[in-house]
Amino acid sequence: MKLRTLLFCPADADRKIARALGSSADVVILDLEDSVSARAKEAARSTAAQVLAGAAGWSNIVVRINPQDTPWYLDDLATLVPQKPAAIVLPKCSAPEDLQRLDHHLEVLEHANGLPPGMIGILPLVTESATALQTLNYGYATSRLRALLFGAEDLAVDFGIAPRSEDGALAAPLAAARAMLLVAAAQAQVPAIDTPWPNPHPSPAFDAEVAAAVRDGFAGKLCIHPNQLEAVATAFTPSPERVRWAQSVYKLFMDNPGSGVMVLDGEMIDRPHMRLAERILDAAADASP
Repeated sequence: MKLRTLLFCPADADRKIARALGSSADVVILDLEDSVSARAKEAARSTAAQVLAGAAGWSNIVVRINPQDTPWYLDDLATLVPQKPAAIVLPKCSAPEDLQRLDHHLEVLEHANGLPPGMIGILPLVTESATALQTLNYGYATSRLRALLFGAEDLAVDFGIAPRSEDGALAAPLAAARAMLLVAAAQAQVPAIDTPWPNPHPSPAFDAEVAAAVRDGFAGKLCIHPNQLEAVATAFTPSPERVRWAQSVYKLFMDNPGSGVMVLDGEMIDRPHMRLAERILDAAADASP
């Protein structure tokens, strides 16, 4: 699953859904949670199921369901699993046990609907409360884990602060949580996905946040509007020079399988460089049409 650009779309907005599905987004997230009012939850759920049922050619539609402590959670799963979403986005995830619970529910519903076990992935938002920051060890929670998602807005509400300063910089507790998520994703050996930028219009501050996400090791970014997709996809696509370097490193190790340390263009290259090269080549492959 490509995870450079993940575009949120309210599941009760037909025109926005059509625009999202026609966009360049790697993943479209049909949202049943924050962007849908309580009175519209059931209708949005039905619409999401219909979209999934009619989108056989779209393998990267996922759904953000409602949190586990709400009355809509189980009905969301029961309605959506038969339509085979690529993954479930779990909001308000506060501990590995939440993923294990969702894994169990998905397994039961997959079996009941004649689906292969484990076919539906999980994309959890794991930084939406201060409590969630206590336990970010998700490496062994479930084999369905596809990535860890950083959410800044809800976390800011929990702290009672604005998420960003006027220049776009994250507030200190949120910046700390962002770093913690990058470490947690590396430990779990899954991609880290950055929080959405709240303004749909391009700006230097948006460009700076995207560039920082690339530099710091995120694999992609959540988006709230199609206007954001091109800039994010471009930023997360390795440059030709970077790809050539990765290809040279990869070839060096393939030609010298018994070597641990070598020299490339006058610089020392070891096994960590090989892992970085593989990551760059994977990102370049994801960027290919």
